Amino acid sequence: MLQGLVDQLQAVGAWFADPVNWSGHDGIPNRMTEHLVMCLLSMIAALLVALPIGLFIGHTNRLSFVAVQLSNIGRAVPSYAVMALLYPLSIAFSVMGPGGDIAYLATFLAMVLLAIPPIVTTTYAGMRGVDGDLLEAARGMGMRGHQVLRRVELPLALPVLLTGIRIASVQVVATATLGAVFGGGGLGRFIIQGQARQDNARLWAGAILVAVLAVAAELVFGWLARRADRTVRGAAQTFDTIAEPPPEATR
Repeated sequence: MLQGLVDQLQAVGAWFADPVNWSGHDGIPNRMTEHLVMCLLSMIAALLVALPIGLFIGHTNRLSFVAVQLSNIGRAVPSYAVMALLYPLSIAFSVMGPGGDIAYLATFLAMVLLAIPPIVTTTYAGMRGVDGDLLEAARGMGMRGHQVLRRVELPLALPVLLTGIRIASVQVVATATLGAVFGGGGLGRFIIQGQARQDNARLWAGAILVAVLAVAAELVFGWLARRADRTVRGAAQTFDTIAEPPPEATR
């Protein structure tokens, strides 16, 4: 069993070392680019939809049930089923992705729907977690609603918001591979081709590449969230220092 694992790892290493797999339409750079572009476009579209919803719900505290329902739907609906339902749209509208990717529209819409719930719910949670005293102080300084949102609520909610983006990006990177089942491009092609050809080295190589991208997304957005959290904590300490009355004022 151990020898079989060693042989498999050697086969995967040989696959990565083969120059053929690094050039052409079916090479790693092209498939990686397809995957990254799909994920990036999906995340941008999801942010354009989810951020305004989350900010509105969190700022006004209206329709808060929408955030809860979106979270439940996001956990309950499988992306594969959504992709299968949307696949006929790709054929009907003849929307082709790079390289004749016929499943491009279906994969894109499915990834957008997958990314929206965690972004909405974490944006709402971050907004509702802002200290009420800070909001009252901002309003007492004469800030209007949009100023409170832009200068107080959004910056303080940013660490939690970035956590939602991190969750969504990892899910999108990992799940976008399903588009290959319907003829789509990206790194999922290696997995599908490996299964079809009984080429375990290609299959495992595709899985490793997807895992590396997912881990990279996790690390990048995790780092951004931690940095934003440190910035927020530093700003809060500065605010407390400024707001604290001098000793003479307390005598």
